[in-house]
Amino acid sequence: MPTLPLTLVVITYNEAKNIARCLDSVPFAAEKVVIDSGSTDDTVAVAQAHGARVVHQSWLGFGPQRNFATTQCNNDWILALDADEYLSPELAAELQQRMPGLMAGNVCAVFLRRATIYMGAPMRWYLPAMGEKMARLFHRDRARWADVRVHESLRFDGPSVTFKARFNHENNPSLPQKQLKVLRYAELKCRDWLEKGKPVRMWQTPFVFLLAFIKDYFLRLAFLDGWRGFVIAQTAASYAAYKRMRYYEMRRNPASVETANDALIRHGIDR
Repeated sequence: MPTLPLTLVVITYNEAKNIARCLDSVPFAAEKVVIDSGSTDDTVAVAQAHGARVVHQSWLGFGPQRNFATTQCNNDWILALDADEYLSPELAAELQQRMPGLMAGNVCAVFLRRATIYMGAPMRWYLPAMGEKMARLFHRDRARWADVRVHESLRFDGPSVTFKARFNHENNPSLPQKQLKVLRYAELKCRDWLEKGKPVRMWQTPFVFLLAFIKDYFLRLAFLDGWRGFVIAQTAASYAAYKRMRYYEMRRNPASVETANDALIRHGIDR
């Protein structure tokens, strides 16, 4: 298959079960780079066996880690995927067809649509899982990731386009894995709040939970996906409330930041 002057970048930590599928879904990339933060499984060996150059970088947080990854690429155009994501054949074909034109223009970034596989099957109605638009393909001199620990997004000031076909996301194979990720993401977000001195507003917590559940379950149509939709809405609402409770604890008991960090590392949740 003809290659394009494009670099696929994946940041990893213990992703041996997923990384091969991700890398193999982009066979036309002239370069594949994996930024690994110290995996203890076979991630590095599997990535190398599937054509990736592996660079070790201790964990910096999602935004800084992705910005570091950009510096390791030999091509100006970069496709950023997570290890549990992979291109559909339709999106791979669209990329191959449209990339030459993009490279000749002044586009900063491309929005791709992500479809989610949850509890072993694709979601059918829940709007964020049906085609959530995410800027994942970009020119490295025209865009940069936000320097935040979690929930990073691509920042750019210029033209963008949106592709029609979707890429897939194998979202947390089990609920325990989802809950572990919730703990980690909440901890990272709260550390960002702590550094910025965000005010504590615990009184908002019950309302945040209720509104987050209503938004996902009804307005985003999760209820049409049956009990899986209920689980998604409840998990999202619990995450929104837990972040605020955890931040309250950090401000009330600063020592809990280090003790929690040690516990997360000890149980393999943080790094």
